[in-house]
Amino acid sequence: MATKSFADDFTASLGCLLAPSLGRLATQLVLIPALSSREREVILEETRESLCSILHGKLTRLLLLELNAARVSERLSGTDGGERWSEFLEISSQFLFWEELTEHYPSLLQRVECIVRHRCEASLLFARRWVEDRDEIGVLCGAPAGELTALGFGAGDSHRGGFTVALLRCEGGRIVYKPRSVAVDACLQHFIEVLTQAHGHALNIRIPRVIDRGDYGWTEFVDHRYADGHDALTGFYRGIGHLLAIMHLLGASDLHAENLIAHGDMPVVVDCETLFTPKVPMPPTGFGKAFDHASALVAGTVLNIGLLPGRAQTLGWRGIDYSGIGLLPGQQPMMPQPAILKAGTDEAYLGSTMVPVPIAQNHPSPEPALATYWPQALEAFDQLTGTLRQLDAAGALEPHLRTFDDCRVRVVLRATEAYAEIARMLWHPVSLHNETQARQRARDLLAGMAANIVSAPSDPAVIESEMEDLLIGDIPMFSTRVCDGQLEGSRGVRWLQPGHLAQAALRHWRRSDVIFERNVIRAAMVSAYLNDGWTSHLGTLTPSVIRSEDLDARRRVQAARIMQGLVKHAIRGDDGSVAWIAPVLNPTGWSVQLLGMDLYGGLSGIALLAAAYVREMKAGRANPIAGIEELSKAVQHTLRLGEEQLAKTLHGDIRVRPPTPGAYMGLGAQIWTLLKLSQWNDHSGDELTRATALAEGMLEAAVADDMNDVLSGRAGAIPALLALAECTHEQRFVDMAIQIGDQLRELARHDGDRAHWVQPQMWPHGIGGYSHGVTGVGWALARLARATGESRFEDLAQAAFRFEDATFDEDEQNWVDLRNLGGPKSAFVWCHGSTGIGLAHLDMDPDLQHPRTQSLLRHAAAATMRMGLGWNHCLCHGDLGAWELLDQLMAGGVALDGMTRESLMARIVSSLEEYGPSCGLTKEVFVPGLLAGVGGVAYQLLRMHPDSHLPSVLILGS
Repeated sequence: MATKSFADDFTASLGCLLAPSLGRLATQLVLIPALSSREREVILEETRESLCSILHGKLTRLLLLELNAARVSERLSGTDGGERWSEFLEISSQFLFWEELTEHYPSLLQRVECIVRHRCEASLLFARRWVEDRDEIGVLCGAPAGELTALGFGAGDSHRGGFTVALLRCEGGRIVYKPRSVAVDACLQHFIEVLTQAHGHALNIRIPRVIDRGDYGWTEFVDHRYADGHDALTGFYRGIGHLLAIMHLLGASDLHAENLIAHGDMPVVVDCETLFTPKVPMPPTGFGKAFDHASALVAGTVLNIGLLPGRAQTLGWRGIDYSGIGLLPGQQPMMPQPAILKAGTDEAYLGSTMVPVPIAQNHPSPEPALATYWPQALEAFDQLTGTLRQLDAAGALEPHLRTFDDCRVRVVLRATEAYAEIARMLWHPVSLHNETQARQRARDLLAGMAANIVSAPSDPAVIESEMEDLLIGDIPMFSTRVCDGQLEGSRGVRWLQPGHLAQAALRHWRRSDVIFERNVIRAAMVSAYLNDGWTSHLGTLTPSVIRSEDLDARRRVQAARIMQGLVKHAIRGDDGSVAWIAPVLNPTGWSVQLLGMDLYGGLSGIALLAAAYVREMKAGRANPIAGIEELSKAVQHTLRLGEEQLAKTLHGDIRVRPPTPGAYMGLGAQIWTLLKLSQWNDHSGDELTRATALAEGMLEAAVADDMNDVLSGRAGAIPALLALAECTHEQRFVDMAIQIGDQLRELARHDGDRAHWVQPQMWPHGIGGYSHGVTGVGWALARLARATGESRFEDLAQAAFRFEDATFDEDEQNWVDLRNLGGPKSAFVWCHGSTGIGLAHLDMDPDLQHPRTQSLLRHAAAATMRMGLGWNHCLCHGDLGAWELLDQLMAGGVALDGMTRESLMARIVSSLEEYGPSCGLTKEVFVPGLLAGVGGVAYQLLRMHPDSHLPSVLILGS
């Protein structure tokens, strides 16, 4: 199947749409006498290329639709698909073709002509500005500018009628043209100079030199350059700490990867236009007052700068960390890119291909080592924040901020990716055919966004202005003067009340908690990594001395300390709700945020843990903890509020994406948690009713989701539904599980007698292991087969296990980790390695009756013993996950060389005593989550008591 990108197709078809305006532009350029003929050619050709690229993106879908229509109606006379493709290209390159299309797409030519006219006008204005300022801007490249030799429009989004940033190459060097004021850049540069003097030490940051012309400006071009050695890398990351301190004070936002360039030992901010972003008050979330308070805390932290790692949620960018110090190579999912499939034939159609995320220039080394240099960034943040506090105490800080008063700044109200998605919808052939309906759909989407995103405008006039921008190829832009604060958009629209933004930023900064900000910075680092460190950056956690005495008392102490931390770090509301802020894993990756409703790292897991501790404490198997019973009630109350809010959202006027169905992140997680809580409450509460209500949305969630795994996808729905059916004795829940099992059958990819499932952005060729891979899906299908007697599910489960078997490496004596993260070839962990694989098969054959199970578990136990202890403590990828497999095997009479249940427990308790609970990169931050946080460590410590009957959370049974 032939595949081509947009840039290779239909260029000839677009030429007739460009010719008139480009002809006028050529004439107008001749009338600028200071332009040489070579410069005119450079400007004209770059305008042509940029317009072709823009229109390709807007019109390819329409052209392919028309190609298909011509083929079906036999209007093409070529003898084969290739000839008919060439014939269509010839037809579509005639203006008559486009005129005839207006019958079906009335506004098409008007929209295209608007884009072309705007871009040509912007190019002409650039040419005039270039010749006017040529003699003065040479200072930015260190030599007389001379003749313009190369030009690149589109170094950024198009705003305000086709204006874009342009990269220039002239005889004197390289320069950047910005069609906006760059006064804020100059003020920031001066502010940094003032701070350097006050700080007494050099600040490892830089702002490019600028020449401001009011409505536009010129800036120095900064090339990307790797740091030379350890000292330079230390300097770079100290610069990141300095940037965080300054940008937190100045209320910056949108400092993403493209706005930061690594230049040796300095991070260089190449776009400063989003300083003093106004803080819009947040409405109640519906999850309780604790959640509201925690949301406000997060919204006001350094996370808003955009410099710290965090995973995107928007369609097409889901899971990508596009932050200023993020976008780590090897730590991003693949991203979809539109492409013409079967190009060169009359059967061509628009599809997508998965491509790596483009490499940015924000890193100081080919393999950035955030975990190595982050202490230097934190130290620099602390030191410069201290200097700023001293300046403020002396009354010197506010006068320095007044220099920004007349600067114009930009405020990003909606994610550019969200605008881009709506723009694609507006240019879809169906939308071009029925523009009235498309406009209303766009209005509804923008209004719906305003209902869920506090910064998004809801004013109908503003929304109308945004939509008009998108119709003509622009990304809406809002700006204001710092001393004014009321935002101005296209067509004279305004939003927000006036206010002095610098003074507001200073007030907010004064109220901020430096210790809390520091913890947020440290916690955010883990978000840069898809894998949070099951191969430890911190060295071994193997205890220097393994003590076996008083094990139960020491176990109790370690569990109690974790639970005391849980109580201490809780954010409480006066309505009985509770919340925590921590690095958490969601379906798109790690991010620092409020704990959600999930079991993996969220409130369902905390509810289960707290209730389990209360249960064990009352039974005399855990030490008393002050406040733990009240906390347990508060978490369960917050879960109930979350369920009520979810119901309101799903049944509201605005259509929203259903939650994921998975067993650890999604409806399955919430259902299973409620069933366990119901059992522990002797079915005296409303948990079973609530679980049943959640299950009503399971089929819709499964259809809407793009994951098939146990963690967050379809397979994870099956054990929850089977458990619910067992509790309620209702066959309809088994029927739901069957429908989802059949969905998995339809989505399975077969290779001979093996089966696997794909996730295009992450694992397009399938993956092994339990949480995301074939073992987990196979386990869920096997459970379904046993519950229903349906052999088709057992057959598919066995095909999945054969896929996993094929990944076993004899040299490694372990299963290969197909994620290919650049670390060890195989993994011991629950999520992707031997621990999870072993536990799944042990659950299906607990008495080890089958020789295959015996052989598999020997391999799993050996690999886990060899690799799986001493790196990490958590359940997901650490000692407490490995403990469950090894302990269950020994409890079942399986002898493990040199190990007993008591010696394993002694090793783990001794490690916790010596090092403290360590969950990888999050070691320095309290992470209460069950699977990847210290909550799971406490839970397993409770289960270590011989009389405990707490259920496993690694294999979710009924």
